[in-house]
Amino acid sequence: MVSTESSLLLGGSGSGRSRKVPEDKWDLAYIVYFTLGLGYLLPWNAFITAVDYFSYLYPDASVDRVFAVVYMLVGLVGISLIILYSHKSIAYVRINAGLALFVLSLLIVPLIDAFYVKGRVGLYAGFYATAAAVGLSGVADALVQGSIVGSAGEMPERYMQAVVAGTAGSGVLVCALRIFTKAVYPQDASGLQKSANLYFSVSIVILFICMVLYNLVHKHPVMKYYNELKVEADTANENNGPLTGAVWRSTVWNIVGRIKWCGFGIVIIYVVTLAIFPGYITEDVHSEILKDWYPILLISGYNVFDLVGKSLTAVYLLQNANIAVGGCIARLLFFPLFLGCLHGPKFFRTEIPVTILTCLLGLTNGYLTSVLMILIPKSVKLQHAETAGIASVLFLVFGLAAGSVIAWFWVI
Repeated sequence: MVSTESSLLLGGSGSGRSRKVPEDKWDLAYIVYFTLGLGYLLPWNAFITAVDYFSYLYPDASVDRVFAVVYMLVGLVGISLIILYSHKSIAYVRINAGLALFVLSLLIVPLIDAFYVKGRVGLYAGFYATAAAVGLSGVADALVQGSIVGSAGEMPERYMQAVVAGTAGSGVLVCALRIFTKAVYPQDASGLQKSANLYFSVSIVILFICMVLYNLVHKHPVMKYYNELKVEADTANENNGPLTGAVWRSTVWNIVGRIKWCGFGIVIIYVVTLAIFPGYITEDVHSEILKDWYPILLISGYNVFDLVGKSLTAVYLLQNANIAVGGCIARLLFFPLFLGCLHGPKFFRTEIPVTILTCLLGLTNGYLTSVLMILIPKSVKLQHAETAGIASVLFLVFGLAAGSVIAWFWVI
């Protein structure tokens, strides 16, 4: 793999070589990218974490499954369209539009609850409106996630690592909120409603912070420097001929071909993870000692170790993509291992083996995801780094969708 600096200059004009890279004072750009990664997953986490309340309101609906299908399918279609037409739009505009749609989708639920549902059970028009809000959030995710990852792909590796670590931070934050609400609020209708309102309120506040920080950091010298390099690379590319729709589609296919094995690794990561987590954790394993705290603590353990894994690439980054993809395939071993925790020897069915495996699932998910997401944009020229980054999100979303479907049928 080429070094960060040389890869950023590939395809650009020679003037970029004579300019000094500005200092990221106080790691401001890094912090903003981490916050953006945290922010764009919060809406999904809010909808899923509040599923207990939605299941209480709509007992005849398969709430978690419907939400997953709507969100994943909308996101998959959205990311595909963005890849095909990203050359006709600006990441800055897509990100701001997506953040605004996130806020709108999150406002829908408490407004429906306050003015229509009012805690009453069985008003399924409210469920359809909530599902529509989930779909709107999926549109926002396609705009924001693809564009942020694509933008980070044009910059040094640490910024992609920041985004990926931020997504893990989102899971840890939601788990902390879940533990807090379970400890403080009674687990009745009123308590579930207060918990849901807290999830959505915190998410809205953090997304507003994301909007402010992103628009401030957009003028940061580091951002300006790499944006100028991208413009120079695009200008040099335009000199080779006009970028028509047909040419762009051919370019996209070439980019996908370059990154297909890393993309395959990402798909395998999330097929394995989503087929096991969180369904296995919440439905299949039980503890007489920890009772209903058991799944919450397991989910928290997974998310903490996912964050650890995604942070480890800041210390050591595996440079060999083949080894990383091999590690992704090796994670298929989690299937028989978790199966052993249900049907194996008595010791394997206790809390300690299940907890260790769950934490290892999170650790490997986090590290391998971070490695591949960092390597993918650096394997192409600078003017194609954004598209490669967006394509990596497409692979990720496809893996999430496939894993969610397999989780329906993989009964262990």
